Amino acid sequence: MAETVDARGLSCPQPVIMTRAALQKTTAGQVTVLVDTMTQVHNCTRAAQKLGWQADFEPQGDAFQLTFTK
Repeated sequence: MAETVDARGLSCPQPVIMTRAALQKTTAGQVTVLVDTMTQVHNCTRAAQKLGWQADFEPQGDAFQLTFTK
């Protein structure tokens, strides 16, 4: 089952902390993260890549949807 983390409306570093926690408890599969800014996209992506996850993102209205796969 894919996990979704909704970090919209939160200030840094909370979205990164939530993303890392979700990725660390998921050994493989897909994790979706919703964030508000490109800075959060870059920070969450960088954290995920350090843990060995592949990252992709797309705009979702006034937010961004990140998809991490492993």
